[in-house]
Amino acid sequence: MKSNRIYAMELVRSFQVGQLGRRDFLKRMTAVLGSAAAANMVLAACQPLQPGQTIPPVTKSESGGEGEGSGAAAMSAAGLMTGMVDYPDVDNGTLMGYLARPEGDEPAPAVVVVQEWWGLNDHIMDVANRLAHEGYVTLAPDLYHGQVATEPDEARKLVMELDMPAAVREIGQAIAYLLDQDYVSGDKVGIMGFCMGGGLVLQTALVNESLAVAIPFYGSPLSAEDAGKVTAPVLGLYGGADQGIPADAVKKMEEGLQAAGIPNQIIIYDGAPHAFFNDTRDNYTPAAAEDAWPRVLQWLNTYLRS
Repeated sequence: MKSNRIYAMELVRSFQVGQLGRRDFLKRMTAVLGSAAAANMVLAACQPLQPGQTIPPVTKSESGGEGEGSGAAAMSAAGLMTGMVDYPDVDNGTLMGYLARPEGDEPAPAVVVVQEWWGLNDHIMDVANRLAHEGYVTLAPDLYHGQVATEPDEARKLVMELDMPAAVREIGQAIAYLLDQDYVSGDKVGIMGFCMGGGLVLQTALVNESLAVAIPFYGSPLSAEDAGKVTAPVLGLYGGADQGIPADAVKKMEEGLQAAGIPNQIIIYDGAPHAFFNDTRDNYTPAAAEDAWPRVLQWLNTYLRS
């Protein structure tokens, strides 16, 4: 289980201001720290705030110092406004996600980044930071609510436990949260996701009309029939050697998009495996990843800045 300092700080803040109960605090902190004993030690050290006390959220990253995560995410956060944020759920609960945006008050277009099956880890936060450096307000919802996997068996268990319709709903809440912020411009957002998150991007595009563009990386493709129902242009990026997603299924989705007159571009990289964009994993394929990123920026620019 990979630690996440900034998430731990935000959990403490949420507990101290009364937004998070003791049981949920311990559950999430245990997931972050990987130890129930450590979580209980943190609980013992932080008592709820007294009336009138406040704890400011982490909002500015200078050079990846304390409270800014670790590894690539911390390094790429330099010069951005970053931090974990809370936003409301439809059931009056609280959801959390990682927010990265350019410094300053000038409104900018927004993008939701949806995690792989590993969870909201450094790689996903790094992607959010990269987009923020390109001038986008970026929010990566924490669909596992504090849990992060490092081994395939852990990730597989988390995916099996995830309620996919609920995840689509939570992504919708992240979209609504972004559109309600003064520092976000426009009335629609972009969305991109990877692996499990790529599939959720497509599922969200079936039901959410607040999307300007949808960009799934190696996400489970829609059927030709469902593809004709999406609400936004689609840039799909897939690996030709992906053992889990047949190229034929991707091409059928492409045919459905084209038949419905939905703007789309489906790229299948010859020889590229699943997860070719994840530069923290063995499947990383530089040629495909380096070709995909400019395409992402071009599509975001076309549909979010026009």
